[in-house]
This record gives sequence, structure tokens and C-alpha cells, in this order.
Amino acid sequence: MKLFKNNKTAPLLASPYIAWALIFILVPLAMVIYYGVTNASGSFTFDNIAMITEPGYLKALGRSVLLAFISTLVCFILAYPLGMILSSMKLARNTYLVTLFILPMWMNFLLRTLTWMTLLEGKGVINTVLEFMHLPPIHIINTSGAIVLGMVYNFLPFMILPIYNSLSRIDDNIINAARDLGADSLQTFLRITLPLSVPGIISGITMVFIPALTTFAISTMLGGSKILLIGNIIEQQFTQVYDWHLGSGLSIVLMIFILINMIIERLADTEGGVLG
Repeated sequence: MKLFKNNKTAPLLASPYIAWALIFILVPLAMVIYYGVTNASGSFTFDNIAMITEPGYLKALGRSVLLAFISTLVCFILAYPLGMILSSMKLARNTYLVTLFILPMWMNFLLRTLTWMTLLEGKGVINTVLEFMHLPPIHIINTSGAIVLGMVYNFLPFMILPIYNSLSRIDDNIINAARDLGADSLQTFLRITLPLSVPGIISGITMVFIPALTTFAISTMLGGSKILLIGNIIEQQFTQVYDWHLGSGLSIVLMIFILINMIIERLADTEGGVLG
């Protein structure tokens, strides 16, 4: 333990992480910022960032925000009751039931999304079963609904775990004290359980909304490239159009959204924000 408390040793031990952050985080970020605020001749400009106001790009951004919001809301509605059930069962974090909910996170992201393509396509598993049961087929693939479904499926565990961890840390004595003072179940939930679980809710919202806002793989696979999100446009600028300046400019806009989200999270966090 003295080794880690030695101020001279600490920088040496942290050097691998510092090198990793410098090479794989700061350098790419600096490149994106550089390309985003310059043109093909290397001159400084805000034109790349201002392109987000173009109708097509603005529509894609609005669609991305809307679908990310819907996905986050659905994840919260599903995750909170489940988190309450898991916390009420007093499960240890390493038990098989909790592991069951995080198990999908261990599988490759693209494979999970590809599975939903197989299930939802016109001649997929679901429609084959419906046809066998003489029921009308569903046509959800290549729609916004399919994209939301893919987002919810892929990101739901990131909402469950923070909420579960937050709820499981609530002392039972606080709940019992509220009931002894005459509070019913609804009052106990609204005045005790919900406020104390806000840090987990905020963390879950952040962990779902940000990847949902920036995703392009889910919309490409389940939307059939017919529904363009801002992530798809940025990806196309880098891999098809090879306009790194415009792609980086649009990426900076997304980074601004992410920073705003992080600031809101900080302010709303009951442990360190205005609610604390």
C-alpha cells in the first residue's frame, strides 16, 4: 500500500494510462478539431460547423435527437421497475440473475444487431411464425421503429445497471422510517426512493442517450440506409465522400451536444450538483 501512496511512484504507475489517453484520445480529438475548423487549403473557418444548419443535415440531427430521446425514455421505463425488483431481492452483484441482464453486453454489438435483422426482415423468423399461425406479417424493418428497437435492445443494460446500483444502496432503515411515520407506498417512493435513485437515473440516461445519438451502425442495419441519422452522415463523409473537414465539423456539433448533456448531468447529480 505504501507503494501507491508514494507521490514519486504514482506518476510512473499512471504513465501507461497517460500514454494511452494521449495517443488514442487526445490526438484523434485534436485531429477532429483541426479538420473541423479548417478547409481544404488549411485556412481557419467555421463553415464546416455551420453546415449543420443546412436543411438535410439539420433534419438528420433532429431525427437523431428524437430517436435517441425515445430510446432513452423506453429504456428508463423498462429499466426502473426491473431495477426495483432486482434491488428488492437483495441480490449480490455477482449472482447469476444480475449477470443474466449484463450478458448481452458481452456479445459483439454488430452480431446482436444482425440478429434483429434476421428476426425482423420480410421473410424473417417473426414473419415466418406469423405466417404459420395465419396472422398478418409485420413490416417494421427499415423503419424508425426498427431503429428504436435496436437501440433499446443494445443500450438497455446500460440503463439497468446504474439504476440497480443506485437503488441497492438505499438503506432499508430509511424506507422503514418513512413507513413508521405514516407514509404509504406511493409517498415513500416519491419522497424517498425516487430522489435517492436520481444519480443512477442520470448516469443511465447519459450512458444511453449519448451512444443512441451518435450511432450509425444500428440505423444502417435496421434502417436499411433509408433513414439517415447524423451519425450516418458523418460516417459517409469519412468513408465515402472523403470530406474529413465536413465530417469533423459535424462531429464537433455532436461533441457540443455531448458536453451539454454532461453539464446537465453534473448539475442534476444529487451528490455534487444543485440538488445536493
